[in-house]
Parts: sequence; structure tokens; C-alpha cells
Amino acid sequence: MASGKQPPAGSRVPDAVARKRPAQVITAPPPGMITGPLPPTPEIRGRSPFRIPLPRRVPKPQPVRGRKGGMVGIAALVLLFLGLFVFGLGMGFATGFDLGGLFRGPDEPPPRAFPVLDPSRPERLEIPSIKVSAPVLEVGLAGDGSVDVPPLKRHNEAGWFEGGPTPGQFGPALIVGHADTRTGPSIFHDLDTMKPGQEIRVRRADGTVAVFEVNSVETFDKNELPAQRVYGDYSRPSLRLMTCGGRWLGGEEGYEDNIVVFASLVSSRES
Repeated sequence: MASGKQPPAGSRVPDAVARKRPAQVITAPPPGMITGPLPPTPEIRGRSPFRIPLPRRVPKPQPVRGRKGGMVGIAALVLLFLGLFVFGLGMGFATGFDLGGLFRGPDEPPPRAFPVLDPSRPERLEIPSIKVSAPVLEVGLAGDGSVDVPPLKRHNEAGWFEGGPTPGQFGPALIVGHADTRTGPSIFHDLDTMKPGQEIRVRRADGTVAVFEVNSVETFDKNELPAQRVYGDYSRPSLRLMTCGGRWLGGEEGYEDNIVVFASLVSSRES
């Protein structure tokens, strides 16, 4: 008790109360002590997906001293910007700079000498040879201009790039997926084992199944991806399956290569 007086005679104080010490006032915690809730555990991200490389930076030209040198410097700058403009028109898509424009396709599609389907978003991907049967979600462009991929919590789903054709239309429909995560193999882990002639089936929202036949399976260094061939071939309805592969570089680099399956539409049927 604060006054220090003894309890009246005849009253009984419980032993637990009698043993209590006076309250102590703590003015401040010792330096370095954590007094609040612990910070959240940092999220462990999976391995980076493939990326379409961005345009390389052009070094800034050094100024030239003197009046004559100044005119030369201005002329050099004009030529530089003109060259960059032409480069952007002709090669921007090869580095991921104008990927949306690359998927625009030709003004007039070629004659229908083979099966062609009306637009309809893909819903499910079937690849019997590598035992893939997975739903397909829509993906767009990531913040750095590369093609996005399904989130890691949905790494066993494929991603159709909504900026391009749907499977069965003229042009290359693009479907991407993870090869693996930190927890193990993912949907496209065995993509590099596919062979020409094998079948790929895509079930579409309109109730049709687009059937593709593999033409080739190829590996490209990420910095040397043939963008026109992969994304710009509008000669017929085709499909591109893409994932990452090769040597693991770590960090934001991810894997060194891209694995691309080239396939062509051969038939369609009702699902």
C-alpha cells in the first residue's frame, strides 16, 4: 500500500497481494530496444521471368570548343537525333520499345489458304507432350515495357498477351509462363523438350478449340531475340509459347535466354 500503513487487525490480506512490489515508472526504453510490433517479414519473390530488353542508352556527345566547333557540335546533335528517330521507327520493337505497335498487324490480312478463326480470348491451354493443362489469364505490359507474366501465386497458369491476336486469328498469338519458382517447377518447365509436329490445343471463349502444330523450338539470348519473327509475322495464324531458360544470372537479370515455341494453326473444332 502506498501509505505504508498496516491493514486493520482481524483483516486478512492474501499472500499474493502482500508480496506485490510498488509500481515502477519507466521513463524511456533503453536505446535499440524494439517497443512496437515487429516489421513484416519481407516477401520472397520467385525468380524473375524473361524480359524483352529495353533500348540501350546512347552516350551523350562531348561539346566541341570554339565557334566552328560549336556549329559542328550542333550538326552532330541534329544527325544524332535524326538517327535515333529512324532507329526508333525501324528497330524500336526489337528492344521492346514499341511492342504494342509491332502487334498491330498488316492493314490487309493474307488470303485464307488455311484455317482462320474469329477473335475470341483463350481460356485453357493443353499441351499433351509435356502434360500441361492449365487455365489462361490475360497479361499486358509490365512497367519497364516488357511483357508481363502471371503473378507468382498463379505461376501454374499461362498468360495470354492481350495486346496481340487471339489464338486462331491472323498473326502470332503470344502465351507466356514461368519455367520455375523458388519452390519448384512451374507450367513451362519442360517447354524446351518439345519437338516439331507435336500438338498444342487452346480452348477459346466462343466454344472452339484451336489446334496448333509445333514448327520449331528455339533458344535465344535475351539481347538477340528476333522480335520481327517472334511478334511481327502476320503471314498466317500462329502461336508463340515463351518462357525463360539457359543460365541463371540472378537478381533482376533472371535467366540468360528465352525459349520460344513456334507453332501454326492446323485445324479447329467445337469443344
